[in-house]
Amino acid sequence: QVERNRVGHDNSGMTSVVLNGVTPPLSYLGVIRAEGPDAASFLHGQLTQDFALLGSSEARLAALCTAKGRMIASFIGIKPQPETILLVCSKDILAATLKRLSMFVMRAKAKLTDASDQFTVYGLAGTAIVENGGDLAAAPGQRAALNDGNREASMVSLYPSDGVPRALWIAPAESPAPTGTPLDLGLWQWSEVRSGIVTLTTPVVEAFVPQMLNYESVGGVNFKKGCYPGQEIVARSQFRGTLKRRAYLVEADGAVAVGDEVFAGSDAEQPVGTVAQVAAAPDGGWSALISMQVAALEIGGLHAGTVSGPALKVEPLPYALLEDI
Repeated sequence: QVERNRVGHDNSGMTSVVLNGVTPPLSYLGVIRAEGPDAASFLHGQLTQDFALLGSSEARLAALCTAKGRMIASFIGIKPQPETILLVCSKDILAATLKRLSMFVMRAKAKLTDASDQFTVYGLAGTAIVENGGDLAAAPGQRAALNDGNREASMVSLYPSDGVPRALWIAPAESPAPTGTPLDLGLWQWSEVRSGIVTLTTPVVEAFVPQMLNYESVGGVNFKKGCYPGQEIVARSQFRGTLKRRAYLVEADGAVAVGDEVFAGSDAEQPVGTVAQVAAAPDGGWSALISMQVAALEIGGLHAGTVSGPALKVEPLPYALLEDI
C-alpha cells in the first residue's frame, strides 16, 4: 500500500513524494444547497449532467453553461437526503453562480442557498480513505454515506492522482473531522491538477465549452438528458466532427497562472490555448492543466504567457479521451 501512495519522480526515476493523509479544511471550496421536491428536476434542467436520476450512492461532475455553451461554473453534486442536493464548487465563483441559478427557479419548488458555513470539505488520499470507512477500489463518482452515531459525512470518490486513490469528505460543520496523517494543502492542490480534472475559477469563467476541458470524457456531460442552457452548442461541438481543443496536463519550468495564454512555436501573435488550473509541484516547478488547440501539439515549443515564457512539457493524461476509447 505504501508504494501505491507514492507519486512524483526525480531524475533517477525513483519516487519522491508521498500522497497520503487528510488535508486541512478546503476553504477554497464552497457549497450550494438546493432543497425541495423540485430540487433535482430544477438542477437537471440547468446543468450538463443528469440530476433527475442522481442516486444517494452517486456523485455527479457537472457544469453550468451560458446559452453559448461556455462554462461559468463546475460542480461535484451529491444527494445526501431525498429532497436535498449539495453542489461543491470553487468559492470564488459561488455568489455569482448562486445568483444566476436562482434567477431561473421561478415556480419550481426548490430553494437555493449558500451553505458553505454549514459544511466542511476535506481531501483524503491513500490509506486515509480506508481509515475513515471508505473503499480504495471505489470508482470516481461514487458516494459513501458514513454515519456511526457520532458523525454524518459523505465520502465522494475522485479521479486518482498518479494512481493514488483520492476522495472528498463533505460533512456538517459541527461533525468531527476525518482522522489520519496530516496532508499538506499544497500537495493536495497539486494532486488535483495531476488528476486531470479542472475546477473552474474566476479567471477562466466563460473561456471554455465543456469538451475543451475533457468534461465529456470524465463524466461531466450527459448527451442523452433533456435541455439545459447551452445544450445545442455543447452537442454540436461533440457530434459535428473532430474536437479542435482539448485539455492537457503539462509540467512548467517556471511560475504560471490561471488565465495565462499558451503559445506554440515562434508565433507571438496568436495564442493556441489557456492555462485552466495550476499548482506548485512538490519537487520544484509547476504542474498545470491547459486547454489548447489539438494541432498545437504537432507545432510544439509550448510556452505560457509569451513565446519566451515558462516552457511547457505535455504529460500523459490519467484517463482516456472519449473519442479514443
